[in-house]
Parts: sequence; structure tokens; C-alpha cells
Amino acid sequence: MEKKILVETSARHIHLDQASFDYLMGANEGEHATLNVRKPLSQPGQYVSDVRLNLVGPVNPKTGKPREIKNVSILGPLRNLNQVEVSATDARTLGIAAPIRLSGDVKGSAPITLVNPLNGRTLELKEGAIVAKRHIHMTPKDAEEFNVKDGDSVYVAIETPDRTTIYGDTIVRVSEKFSLAMHIDTDESNAAEAGGTVYGEILYLSDSCCCEGEDDCCCHHGEGHCCHKE
Repeated sequence: MEKKILVETSARHIHLDQASFDYLMGANEGEHATLNVRKPLSQPGQYVSDVRLNLVGPVNPKTGKPREIKNVSILGPLRNLNQVEVSATDARTLGIAAPIRLSGDVKGSAPITLVNPLNGRTLELKEGAIVAKRHIHMTPKDAEEFNVKDGDSVYVAIETPDRTTIYGDTIVRVSEKFSLAMHIDTDESNAAEAGGTVYGEILYLSDSCCCEGEDDCCCHHGEGHCCHKE
């Protein structure tokens, strides 16, 4: 694989705005709670904080108790909206219909309740829970080198010893603030056995023909079609 992209597994996590974080932490009126760094992440300025919350979904009719996932990290720094990113498996565990969305696209997404286990404070979000659409962070220079642009949808081969996997519908996100990396969730990572240090390679754009110029090739993507098949 010539043009390698580091593939990182993004586990379930929470993004909060300042007001919501202050409330959950029980900050005094007129004061702000502080989110501290526990571990830096690969994207510049991003980090795993030292605060964890519980995610609570609807009541499970079989048990009579709310569905719950405990100890979910808040990522920093704080943002201007509330967003909870889970895998499809997590969403089923919680009993919520979390749509597949790019980060920041939370309008009409699934409701979720956040609980601070240290003080019992509860925040009910009317929307905000999503399954993050797989994506690649790039700088403008990276995008030029890979011949892609912001918003492009690409196919990426993730090469692993036993489960090399091709993922389509991978969205390119370009910003000077980014560092080159592809992000997949835990379901996608497990499907490819992508533990440890794993790299991916962009194969082609999702709306292009993967076998253009070849005499005997079958190409399937989108609704599926073949080209140059003799």
C-alpha cells in the first residue's frame, strides 16, 4: 500500500457545550467547571478528559429498568453543541435509533440521557445521539496529495492480517486544524480485526468507476454497476 493513512478506532464518547457541562458538574452560578486532559488524541488540541458519564436510554420492558452504558468519556475541549457518538451495537444496547451522521449533524438525531454518577445530576437531551459516519481527517496539503476534496466519499481498503476490508461511503474532511487519520467506530474496527496500528489506502471515489481503463473488470458501488466486463 503506497499512500497509507493511519486508521484509528473511535470508541463511544461525549461532546458537551459549556452550559451542559457546568450543570452536570454542579458548578456554582456564575462559575465554570473545568475539563481536564487525561490523554491527548491524534487530532491537534483534542483529548480524552478525566470525566466520565453514564448514557441512559429508554426502559427495557423485559427488566423494567432503563438501558444503560456506564463510564463514557467526555472528549475535550468543550464544543458549541451536545453530541453523543456511539456504535450501532451501542445504540441497540441503549434502545435508541441513533442515525448515521457526520459529527455536528445532530438535528433530529436520537434523544439520550446523561447522568453524572458522582453527583447524580441528570441531563436529558432531546437530540444528539448519533453513529458517527466513518471519515478521514486531512489537511489541504493531504487532500491535494490524495487528489480529493472536502466532502468527497471514497472507498478505503483497511489491510489487516486476517480480515482486510474495503469500506465505502468514507467521507473526506479537510481543515488546516486536522492531522491525517481515518476514524472508524468499534463495530467497523472489529469487522476488520483492526487492532493495534493499522493503515488504510484510498482506492477510488465512491462515484467513480473502480476499473476504468481495464478490459475485464466488474465494479460494484452505490446501486451497483459493471464496466468493461467482456
